Amino acid sequence: MSKALEGVRVIDMTHNQAGPACTQILAFLGADVIKLEHPKGGDVARIVQRDQDSDSLFFLILNANKRSLTLDLKTDEGKDLFKKVIAESDVLVENFAPGALDRMGLGYDTLSKINPRLIYSTIKGFGTYGPYSDFKSFEPIAQAMGGAMSVTGFPENPPTYVWPAIGDSGTGMHMAIGILAALQQRHATGKGQHVEVSMQDSVVNIMRVALRDHQRFNTPKPRAGNQLGDTVPGSTYKCSPGGSNDYVYIFAQQQMWPAFAKAIGREDLTDDAKFSTHAARWENKDELNPIIEEWTSQRTKHEVMKQLGDAGVPSGACQDTGEVLEDPHLVAREMIVDIDYPLRDGTYKTVGCPIKLSDSPAEITRPPELGEHSGDLLQALAGVSPEDVEKLRDDGVI
Repeated sequence: MSKALEGVRVIDMTHNQAGPACTQILAFLGADVIKLEHPKGGDVARIVQRDQDSDSLFFLILNANKRSLTLDLKTDEGKDLFKKVIAESDVLVENFAPGALDRMGLGYDTLSKINPRLIYSTIKGFGTYGPYSDFKSFEPIAQAMGGAMSVTGFPENPPTYVWPAIGDSGTGMHMAIGILAALQQRHATGKGQHVEVSMQDSVVNIMRVALRDHQRFNTPKPRAGNQLGDTVPGSTYKCSPGGSNDYVYIFAQQQMWPAFAKAIGREDLTDDAKFSTHAARWENKDELNPIIEEWTSQRTKHEVMKQLGDAGVPSGACQDTGEVLEDPHLVAREMIVDIDYPLRDGTYKTVGCPIKLSDSPAEITRPPELGEHSGDLLQALAGVSPEDVEKLRDDGVI
């Protein structure tokens, strides 16, 4: 069975998280993603937070389904081989510091002359133009500058960093969309183009509802903890046995209120004037929330979720990371999969492809070892002989 992006060759010149998240999703969808790394050490993520004498889990969870090509781009021979590979490729993705590839003579203007069909994809903290374009960024900086931290947390506490990587992986997903759009346009024009996504822009896009609220009320949106709007129930509630993650999130809109009241054995609340309407429940939330929590605290979070789910009321157990890794629903949907990597002791769990295509389901394969495919790729794409491959290795070019 063919894959959705079969025949699309992507040169992955990225590191850390934003770029690899983009290229991995393209690889899941069938693109031939070639991770280009320096012969000595490769992507720094291979060694960051190592827990074994092997490539780190940080690297492994972001680089499945790829092949590895090593080239020293500081050598003339390495640059020449790189340009030959680019001539045979469809997409380049890079997230180097601002101006780094231009200084190496490998910017968009240069490479687009070698391959006019090339889609040159640039991920930067603040983009390539604008007052902040020379500034570097990491996940928390993007969240701070995009407004996410200002609306996260409880009002009595400082602006709070969101651990899910909306700045890094969020930018990667935005870039994947941009690349797919450019590929589609290339069908009509025959030409590639420069695609740019900044981390700050991506966070702002994800933040647009909060920005709407600022304009509605003409004031910065306040931090509201776990409360969603003025809906009750619309927050987290304690569950048994009372551990730090023993909570459930419940959100019941007006039409769900009778079903919710019945599910918790309090049908009497349905017609109680203090709770019968959306506005009344919000006005009397300090009385209603303890009633709800008295019921949830006698049950586990998964028992609450099932009971309310069966009643048609949205709720979700606040699962910790271990529970997510073992979640039977995620396992059934192949969102949590086991991978065997040769350099590690035993298997590890990784996240699968969240995009489910009926005619080309994703198959998750292990990440590449450093330079694992250099010989095959240079022979196929740059016309290098097997003998010359060995010489390139001896000379440190690959």
